[in-house]
Amino acid sequence: MPSLTDSARELPFVNELLSRCTFPLSNTAVDCAVSGGADSVALLVLACAANLKVTAWHIDHGLREGSHTEAALVAQLATQLGARFESRTVSVEHGANTEARAREARYAVLPPGVMTGHTADDQAETILINLLRGSGTRGLAGMQPTAQRPLLHIRRSETEQLCHSLGIAMFYDPSNDDERYQRNRIRHEVLPLLESLAKRDLVPVLTRQADLLRDDDDLLNELASALDPTDAVALASAPIALSRRAIRSWLTNPLVPDSATVERVLGVARGSTLACDIGLGRQVRRSQQRLRITEPETSK
Repeated sequence: MPSLTDSARELPFVNELLSRCTFPLSNTAVDCAVSGGADSVALLVLACAANLKVTAWHIDHGLREGSHTEAALVAQLATQLGARFESRTVSVEHGANTEARAREARYAVLPPGVMTGHTADDQAETILINLLRGSGTRGLAGMQPTAQRPLLHIRRSETEQLCHSLGIAMFYDPSNDDERYQRNRIRHEVLPLLESLAKRDLVPVLTRQADLLRDDDDLLNELASALDPTDAVALASAPIALSRRAIRSWLTNPLVPDSATVERVLGVARGSTLACDIGLGRQVRRSQQRLRITEPETSK
């Protein structure tokens, strides 16, 4: 009797999906985060169909009653596919920023480089969220297409179709309908409205734009890397797009500076002022045409 992985490989649909995935070479050992939803299940199935040595990881956040039963379903599926299985339990309390805290707790116990089932639809939603946050070109470039996100060219509808084709039961997380989460409102309200106005599917449009912006952003970052951010004269005379990027890269420790901070540092470079605050009690000061960061004085 063929295994579930063999059955998947026999589907022409699976081969077409694999042609759009960015998996590593056959027999590479990989870790996959599998919640039990359609996207992560499709990730597990496709990784196994790609002849990878897969370990499925399930994380129970304890946020839903009976959530521990989901791990058993993922474990059973991993066995059917010939994958290894690991599970972890983390404690996340309901409250403010539950989604962000759950993600932080999840990644704290997942192995480095774990693959996730983010799709093209997730990418489109992320781009719109970053637009609302004013994240600049890097945010509008969306999630970076790395080996950890091999399904970024797959649609959410296709992951569901794959699961249905193989008769795999999927878990639907009811929190995906919770309007308290911004991403859900983007998914269920904003994107459908924009598509109604545009009279077209906007996911391919947004993801193509992200690809173009990512290329532009990478080029500008490369050019900015040649600019010395401590050289006030060079900063003041360089194209402003490069000066801003050089300053942002210089100050990104431990936090990425906001636009107002970058502009204040530009003012120091241009000689408008001798110093400015950059957060955490630190300042950028200009002396003899050089910029330097001063740390807060510690009380003795």
